[in-house]
Parts: sequence; structure tokens; C-alpha cells
Amino acid sequence: MLTRRLVALLFGAAVVIALVLLRAADPYAVRVVRETTFDTFQQLKPRTAPADLPVRIVDIDEASLATIGQWPWPRRDMAEIASRLTELGAAVIVFDVLFSEPDRWSPSTVTGAGADYDALFANALSAGPTVLVMSRAVAGSQPPAPKAGFAMTGNDFLAGLPSLDGVAAPLPLLAAAATGLGVASLDREGAGVARRLPLLWSNGTAPMPTLAVEALRVAQGASTLVVLGDTAGAGTVAGLRVGQFDVPTGPSGDMWLYYRDLPPSTYVSAAQLLGDGYSDLAPLLSGHIVLVGASAAGLLDIRASALGEAIPGVSIHLQALEQILTGTFLHRADWVGGLELLVIAISGLAVVLVLLLTGPLVGLAFSLMIAAVATAGSWLAFSQFGVLLDPSFALFAALVTYAAMTFFRFAVTDADKRRIRKAFAHYVEPSLLTQIEANSGLLKLGGDVREMTVMFSDVRNFTALSERTAPADLVTMLNRLFAGLGAAIVAHHGTIDKFMGDAIMAFWNAPVDVPRHARHACEAALDMRAALRGLNAQQAGGEPIAIGIGISTGPALVGNMGFEARFDYSCIGDTVNVASRLEGACRSVGYDILVTAETRAAAPELAFLAAGSIVLKGISQPEPIHLLVGDEALADSEAFTTLAAAHEALLAAWADDAADDPIFERCRALAGAIDPRLVAFYDAGLSRSGDFQILQSVA
Repeated sequence: MLTRRLVALLFGAAVVIALVLLRAADPYAVRVVRETTFDTFQQLKPRTAPADLPVRIVDIDEASLATIGQWPWPRRDMAEIASRLTELGAAVIVFDVLFSEPDRWSPSTVTGAGADYDALFANALSAGPTVLVMSRAVAGSQPPAPKAGFAMTGNDFLAGLPSLDGVAAPLPLLAAAATGLGVASLDREGAGVARRLPLLWSNGTAPMPTLAVEALRVAQGASTLVVLGDTAGAGTVAGLRVGQFDVPTGPSGDMWLYYRDLPPSTYVSAAQLLGDGYSDLAPLLSGHIVLVGASAAGLLDIRASALGEAIPGVSIHLQALEQILTGTFLHRADWVGGLELLVIAISGLAVVLVLLLTGPLVGLAFSLMIAAVATAGSWLAFSQFGVLLDPSFALFAALVTYAAMTFFRFAVTDADKRRIRKAFAHYVEPSLLTQIEANSGLLKLGGDVREMTVMFSDVRNFTALSERTAPADLVTMLNRLFAGLGAAIVAHHGTIDKFMGDAIMAFWNAPVDVPRHARHACEAALDMRAALRGLNAQQAGGEPIAIGIGISTGPALVGNMGFEARFDYSCIGDTVNVASRLEGACRSVGYDILVTAETRAAAPELAFLAAGSIVLKGISQPEPIHLLVGDEALADSEAFTTLAAAHEALLAAWADDAADDPIFERCRALAGAIDPRLVAFYDAGLSRSGDFQILQSVA
């Protein structure tokens, strides 16, 4: 048991270690499940914000396209947007639109003469605080130098930033006119749910701010961004200072996006701004960071948010600005991953120990408790402190550990069951064992009175045999004997109750019903006789072994007997006592298989001969007994029919106490041809005439 528990403990520990290593490797599937869990947290508790945050979006929406015309609009219209926003007092104007090619609507482009809309737009940009954007492009140009200055503390972190190998940048004319330049790309993967926003990018020689950071810098009139590098030499970013705002970041300078449902007042249609009554928009736009972007589906700037909604990319930048302005951040520091690994290891080992010390049901309850605690703890960390703790892998680990340990227990139990079944099959015929397994109620506690057939067998002169045989040889002999005799019992649907020294007790019709159980018991006795004959033949020159068998049929109390800590499945009653006494009477009767009248009556097709009535110890009335001579084939044979007739005549003579030598000799002669053991019975019968007289008086 100790070895098995140690193996189970080692198996469970191996499973837990494998899970910890899997989580440490952090494959794509694990990351997806973790981040989807964080999305669910945001959906349950979106970010809240004051209603008067100074951020707005001038939206190039479907209504604007219907009013102004299809995209792209002439730069003249973009210049008008910039001029009017400057006039209305916008703190900064951020165009989340790429202007990487000359305006195709400009007369100077179309005819080679006339107004240059790009120059017109550049003038409008230079007239106010404006920011243009660039976007990462695989086959793009070299990124331009940042407009913002950078002050850096700690170790060099540039290699840890996402790289801008190539960009789609605004026209040099426009880039020079703008106050700031930012990166509009939302994440390194590009597609998918926008969960993190890189605040800094690397152009190879210097950092480049993202659109939201550059917008906030220009709005505050700050010339420099302060990047806080780590001091441990890891080459990571610890935080970013934008004017008066401190922004915590991840190691690569990114920020977890925390979404909220934006109110309709966040959006101002571009058609309104370009309309005649644009001055009425001053209360909405004055002193605000104004982002110009597109929500029209045809402009392909729609992204998925953590809230499970499709939203324009410009609103994601606005969400980031709101987080910085309100100081509402989500945190997932390096120590969080280490804590998760520790939780997985501790909870997994706890599940293993609980399953080993208790069982599957308690283990399941404990695993569910771990799942509940992990989920509640993660939710509390998110909702109260903005810390992103992943409960998903802890739940997965607890489930896998529980399933693995349960499977291990099942495999071990199943192996034990097979071993026990194999061992029990030596005592119970396999078909009976199958019935017991299918209906466990057959083995109910307590006793049950039922009609049964009980057998006792015993080795003749065992004491003398044991004195003449070495102990090791005696054990070997008994094991071979019991193997042959027990196999015969089991083959005929019997249940071996116990081995008692040199004796065997068996019974039929329990724990499951066995039709014709008396006949099965008699056939088992005949097979035991044949098996013994084969064993004696194998002992060349050895002393032959003889056994006596007593069989009784009648009611008996059968069930689990003993006390709670130790009990046996056995039977008791007069039927059992009679079978035991019949086995002992085999010596005086002079025959090896004796049965009761009830047993003979229940199997009349077999070859029986009456053997008188004997007084059994502990039994008040004389018991009529019969010899089991052979099977049904013998019973139908002419030789046995002739013997049976002579036998009846001899018994009648003995009953009248009248010796009849001719009949006696005839019986001995006929018996010798059928079964030489019957000769010993007839010889012993000469001194048992009183037993046959008792039989006659009872009849």
C-alpha cells in the first residue's frame, strides 16, 4: 500500500510538473485562453470614466461620406477640418489618417497648374497643434526621426521595443508642418483583438511614440518624453512620463487596454464640422484632444475590442488616452506570471494529496473549491486593483490533475479488480462472478435463508499422511489437490467457502441462483473423484490419496457473517451440519461420496444407490443416505440397472436381518465391474444391518 501511494504521488507530481512547464512555455493556445479570460473580465466590468473627459473624435462616418463624397477626400477638405478645429480651440488635432501620397484631387496634380491642396493642408497643419500618423508597413520607407525629444533613465531598452522596419509615412511636406508624429499601428500582430497598445516603437536608432502618447505630449506643449528603463540590466521599459502623466508599461513599453462603452457625445460627425453651423460645436471641441478618424465600414479601419465589439481604430487610441488621463490602468507585472506558476504547482500538489488521502468525491469537491478560489481571487484582483491574474490555466491544471489522478486510481483499481476477480474465480465459477459484478445487491449484508446444496470433502488418513511426508512436500501435495478439486467445484457453478487444513467446504445456489444446484454439486463431486484419480496416477510410486465427500440439500442461512471489521460470506444451519457429518460417515459406510435423500430427489437422473440410515452426531433423527455412484450415462446403463435391482434385494434382506449370501456375492460381483469402491461398501454393510432396519422403519 505504501509503495502504491508513493507511485501515485510521484505520478501526480509528474503531472503537476508537466503542467507548470507547459504554462512556463506559454504556447499560443495558452495565451489565447488567458487573454480571452481577461476579455471576459472587461465585459463583466468595463472601465468607468467621468462624463467630461477632454477627448473627442471627428468621425468620418457613413453620413459624412454621403454628404462630402467618397473617400479619399481632397486635401482641401482636410485643410478645412484642421483650420476649423484650430479656430474652435482644439488642444491638439490628431489625424488618424495616412497621407503618404500626393493628393490626386489637387489641380496641381491633375493639370500641373493651379492650387496645391497638399500645400494648403500643410499650411493648415502648421497653424495649430497637430499630429500626423505613420503606420508600420512591410515594404515601407525608413521611419522618419521623432519630433519628440526623449530623456531616458536606467538601462538601454531600445532593443526591447517593437520594431518599425518600414513605415507608410506622411508626405515630407505634411510631416514637416505637423507639430508631432505618432505611430498608428495598434499591436505587433496586426489583426485580431486589440488588447495591448505599444506606447513606444523603435525606428532602429530612437524611440517613436504611439499616436495617443504623441497627442498627449503636444496637447500639453511638452517637448520631451521621459522613458523609465529598468535598473536591473534586463533592457526593458518600466514606465513612461508624458508631461504631467505617469504611465506604467509592460517590459516592451506596451499598455493593456481597458475598454468602456463610449457615449454618443464622444463622436462628432465630420459632416457637421464641415457644415455651415460648425461654430456650434465649440463647447464640444474647445480645449479637447480631437482625433480625426473613420468609422465607415468601407474604410477598413474596424477592429475587435476586448468587449467583443467591432469598433473603429481611432476609438481604440481614444480609449488609451482616457486611461492615461484618468490613471486607470491594468497591470500584469513580471511577478504575476511567477505567482500563477506557484499557484498552479501548489494547487496541483494539493489536489494530488487530497485524492490520495480521501477519494474521488472529496477530491472533486476540493478541485471545485480551488477553481472557485482561483476565479474569485482573479476577479477580486481585476475589479479592485486592476491586476490581471489568469485563473484559466489554474482551472485547467486542477481539472487535468484531478482527471489524471482519477484515471490513475481507476487504472490501479481496475488492475486490482482484475487480480481480485482472477483470485475469486478460484472460488466462484466465472459466470456466477459476472452476475455478482452486475448486481452487487446479491452480496447484501446479513443473512438470507434459501434452498442450498452444501458439500464437505476431506482427505482420508491425513494425520498419518502428514507424519510420513515432509512439510514442504505436504504443502505442495495439498496445493495440487486443492487446485484439482477446487477447479471441479468452480466449473459446476459452486462457491468455495473455505479451505480448512485438508478439507474443503463449498455450496451452491448462493450468492446467486443456480438452477438444479443439487445436480451441479453431484457432478462436481464426480469430477473431483476423477481429478483425484488423475493426481494419484501422476504420483508414480507415491502413496495414493483418498477423500470423502458429503453432500446435503436443504434450507440454510447464507450471508456475510462476522463483525464490521472482519466478516466472511458463509452459510450455517442443519443442512451444513448434515453435509459435514456425511463426509465423516464415509469411513464407516465404506464409500467416498454420500448424499442425503433430498439431494438424490433433486437429481434423480444420476446413478444413486441407497445406503441405509445413519445416526449423525448432533442430528436428532437418523438420516437416510445414498451413494453417488456415477453420472446419467451410468444410470442408464444395463450394468447399473442390473446392479440396482440386486442392490434393492440385498437391502431388503438386510432390513429383515436375513443374510442372503448369493445376493450379497452377486452385488459384489456386479459392483466390482462398475466401481470397485462399492465392494468396500458391501463389505462394510455386513456390520451395518441395523442401519438398513432403521431405513425400513422410517419408510
